Amino acid sequence: MSKDNIQIDNLYTEGEQWIQNLGEKTVHAKRMGGKFRLLKWFGTLVWLPFFIAPYITWNGKQAILFDIEKRQYHLFDITIFPQDLWMLTIVLLFLAILLAVMTTVLGRVFCGYFCFQTVWTDMFTKVEEFFEGPPVKRRKLEAAPWDSTKIRIKISKHVVWLAIAFLSGVTWMLYFGVSWFDYFDGSASSTTLSITAFISLGAYTFAGHMREQTCLWICPYARIQGAMVDKQTIMPTYDHYRGEQRGKLKKGQYAQGQGDCIDCHQCVAVCPTGVDIRQGQEYGCITCGLCIDACDSVMTKVGKATGLIRYTSLEEMKFNKPFIALYKRPRVIVYSTILVLALSVLGAGLFSLAPMDLKVLHDRQPLFVQLSDGSIRNKYELKIMNKTHVSILVDVNFKSEISHLTSQRQHRNITISSGNVKSVYVYLKAFERDVGDNSAVVFVVTGKDTMLEYESSFFTPKSMR
Repeated sequence: MSKDNIQIDNLYTEGEQWIQNLGEKTVHAKRMGGKFRLLKWFGTLVWLPFFIAPYITWNGKQAILFDIEKRQYHLFDITIFPQDLWMLTIVLLFLAILLAVMTTVLGRVFCGYFCFQTVWTDMFTKVEEFFEGPPVKRRKLEAAPWDSTKIRIKISKHVVWLAIAFLSGVTWMLYFGVSWFDYFDGSASSTTLSITAFISLGAYTFAGHMREQTCLWICPYARIQGAMVDKQTIMPTYDHYRGEQRGKLKKGQYAQGQGDCIDCHQCVAVCPTGVDIRQGQEYGCITCGLCIDACDSVMTKVGKATGLIRYTSLEEMKFNKPFIALYKRPRVIVYSTILVLALSVLGAGLFSLAPMDLKVLHDRQPLFVQLSDGSIRNKYELKIMNKTHVSILVDVNFKSEISHLTSQRQHRNITISSGNVKSVYVYLKAFERDVGDNSAVVFVVTGKDTMLEYESSFFTPKSMR
């Protein structure tokens, strides 16, 4: 194993103690092949739909569109209006609990494979490697004086970084009805340009410059994930019982009293956050498993068994206890129950979305008016919302047990434009002697293939006593 292969700058020494790099230097993580590196690339593909989805059309329209101006949110055949935004709360709850379940079972596996910060950083460092070479060459380039070659390489790298960042910002805005032409023909609003610049600058800064420091100091998940794990959580773990005492070793050699760890620091060299997994679990570990690939590769080269670093739990590592089935772990049961409930409510909400929405407001100033003939009149405002893509015609009726309850006028063939709310004012009158104990009034709005009902009350002087 060459000197270049084991040179690292993720950590620095202070006496005999290894200290985590807290931003004093740039972490140039080494890329090494292996099954977890391959899984990491597959995890990157999760974000591929983000760049593709804005260009998908459905029934002649953009399949996924968040129309802020019209306050409509289109997901293929589903149109969600502000009245249905309670489902967003359910979606956020579902995602939060899903993250908790994943953390309880597999630690910060989301951070290691699917987090946008991780994925974008992987893309940016891959670009950096293309222009500047492997870590050793990148460190030499950083230390080299500024000349035409260094300037050319740095400019080329940052141009591609900015292009990826700009593509990310524009793609985000495509979901809100903005098009590429808006940016080039000058029709993009100042708000659109500001948001695009903000997202682009964020991607460029966090993924290109801050990298692991984002995970260490900005992301709150690093601080709270400790409350979600337990002794059964499976995470990359260094087997110190087998690895210690550490010492240098060449293939075929044997050293009395020496553990299997040959202190090559390859596990640290490949870590994207600069963590030394041999020092124990810490919040900087994003559970990506790249240290396992590196260690297994070294163990194979020196003729030792793999698994010195492996995915395992504290119970298995320290107490040699078998893995407990997920359905027997109380924390997993609670999280999973909430997950299923949230998903069920969300599914029921999506499949029960009505093409219309009805709300009835009873006039409160005053609640009723006594007319010259002695009858009592109540005023109602019916707010009818059309949640379809076309204009609709509706009829408004009512039903009640109140005898001789009449409407001032009939409401037939009322046109409501797509996505609009129509206020229909209904005046009902009856004599107080005809109003019994049940003063309920049910308004019925009928449209094509749809009927909605809303219950209100009819007020009289007697009901106020």
